[in-house]
Amino acid sequence: MVNVLAATHPEGTVHGEIGDATVPLRFSAAPDALSQEYKVLRERAAVIDLGGHRLIEITGPGAIDFAQRVLARDVEYLTSDRCMMSLVLDDGGQVVDQVVAFGREDGILLESSCGAGTRLLEHLRAQDHEGAEITDRSADLTIIGLEGPYAWGVVGRLIDAELASLPFEAVAETTWNGSDVIFARTGFTGEYGYQMLVPRQDAAELWTLALEQADPAGQEALELAMLEVRQPVPRHEATPGATVIEIGANWLVDITKESFVGREAVLEAFEAGAARATIGFTCENGIPTPGTLIMAGDQVIGEVVHAVHSVGLGATLGLARVDRDLAAAGLELSAGGVGVTTLTSPYIVPKSWSVPII
Repeated sequence: MVNVLAATHPEGTVHGEIGDATVPLRFSAAPDALSQEYKVLRERAAVIDLGGHRLIEITGPGAIDFAQRVLARDVEYLTSDRCMMSLVLDDGGQVVDQVVAFGREDGILLESSCGAGTRLLEHLRAQDHEGAEITDRSADLTIIGLEGPYAWGVVGRLIDAELASLPFEAVAETTWNGSDVIFARTGFTGEYGYQMLVPRQDAAELWTLALEQADPAGQEALELAMLEVRQPVPRHEATPGATVIEIGANWLVDITKESFVGREAVLEAFEAGAARATIGFTCENGIPTPGTLIMAGDQVIGEVVHAVHSVGLGATLGLARVDRDLAAAGLELSAGGVGVTTLTSPYIVPKSWSVPII
């Protein structure tokens, strides 16, 4: 998927391929680029290119019924001033994607996770969608995000101060530079977070103006901050065969819904109880690769799912999928011969939790 903002990124930006999208991983090739972008996000305000998230609109007389069937959370009464996060599952209960669903007057708008838009679109079109029209809106809309403890101030200076104090998951339609903008209070990192869904032809100008108020942060800083507050990143965590319970994403499923794709498999998993669970861990030395065995003494109890260096912790931070009875904080285990300690989430306390919007 072509990134409409790529031409505005500074020389030296490190781009990478994630799924079907080319995204800025870091906005500089300097060795400390990730650390600096992370600190901007955690301490001030960061503007984020979310162009790797595809927007898919569902309209028509059967739009809501279709959305109810393909989304794992209940969106029947999702109004045009609200949005919510949900999983999309296949028939076997495996994660297709994690989406943000925006209520619309004539249907619903879905935002894919980074690089997963093609897979999501193909999955939706493969379902029986009689009465519902599925349209890829990424040709005319893109997304710019703002995250950080002082992101609300950027919103006020950039668009409208009243938008900064919207309730969480509230949506407002506004105008900027004569163009319609869908503005939402969302957030992926535990900090104050906002999204602006803007026409592609206006994106570069809005991005440039936002950079006068905040510094950019790339995908690596964003995903690290997400990990630190245990916000799921599907491409790292939704490993083949793992149930939503084992992943720890059951909060993105409404099991009380009468019907949705994958419900039978999820219900079976709920009733059976998960044999494994996902737990955070840290270690001082090395970054174990996915699949590295987790040991309790000489006993294999699980494996590493994902691990990176955490700027905030100053140490390795990772996720492991282990026997449920051992999914507890404070345990001393090992991964690949290196000692690790399990943690309780969030692993970093966001600054926004103690900074009021004024």
